[in-house]
Parts: sequence; C-alpha cells; structure tokens
Amino acid sequence: MSETSDRPNSIPWPPLIYCAAIAVAIILGYLVPLPWLPPPTSDILFAIGWLLVAGAIAIDVAAMRTMARHRTTIMPHRRSDHLVTDGPFSFTRNPIYLGNTMLTVGIGLISGIVWFLPLALVAAFATQKLAIEREEKHLYVRFGKRFRDYAKRVRRWI
Repeated sequence: MSETSDRPNSIPWPPLIYCAAIAVAIILGYLVPLPWLPPPTSDILFAIGWLLVAGAIAIDVAAMRTMARHRTTIMPHRRSDHLVTDGPFSFTRNPIYLGNTMLTVGIGLISGIVWFLPLALVAAFATQKLAIEREEKHLYVRFGKRFRDYAKRVRRWI
C-alpha cells in the first residue's frame, strides 16, 4: 500500500505549524513590536477577536464531534476510515484548520500583536502545502468519486 493510501503524512503538521506561528508571533511581538490602532478601533478589534475565538472553538468542537460520530480519526497524520461530509464539513472541507486560522487571528486582535495576522496566513499556507494537499490525495485514493464529488460541492477553506 502506498504512503498516500495508508496515511496522508508521517508528521502531524497542522498542530505544529499553528503552535509555531503563535509562538513566533508572541516572540516577535516582544522583540519587534509593531504599532497597533488606537481606541476606539482597537476596542472594536478586541471584540471581533473574541468573536473569532468563540467561532473558532465552536467550529473545532463541532468538527471533532462530527468526526467522532463517524468513528474516523482526528489526527492529521493517520488514515481516514470514513469520508465525513456533514456538520461543519458541509461548508468547508477543512473546518479544524479554518478554526485554527480564525483562532490565531482572534488572538492577534485580542492581544494587539500585529504579528499574529501575517503569521496566521503563513500558517494557513503551510498547512495547505504540508497537510491539506496530501490529505486530499489520501482521501481521493481512499474514497475516489465520493471525495471528488464532495470536493466539487464544498470549498477547501470557505
């Protein structure tokens, strides 16, 4: 069996990528602080940040519960046993990664550390290249036409 059909990756890239992005943003925020917007704009962004964090947690929990209900792995480096297309997977093929990106942006808006914003985009791009594209190949090998039809119907991110 090929690596793609057996499992999409040997390393669980997404959690490592997002944790690294958050750590680097915090470090850069202290070493090279960038200016933040003054009130009342910063207060509005603070509130939006909390909404993003709440939305991210809701999406992540819903996705995890949906995957558990379908008895398939949540681990991004393990073989998928079932193609999950309902719940949050009905509006994005990658709700957990979308949630992680939203969480990173939300933390940036709450903390006022500008570095979170570009690093959230870098993390999303790295996740797409190191995880999503490999996971999609894995799902295509495992589920064929069912995955292809799903991919035509539901966008990768939003």
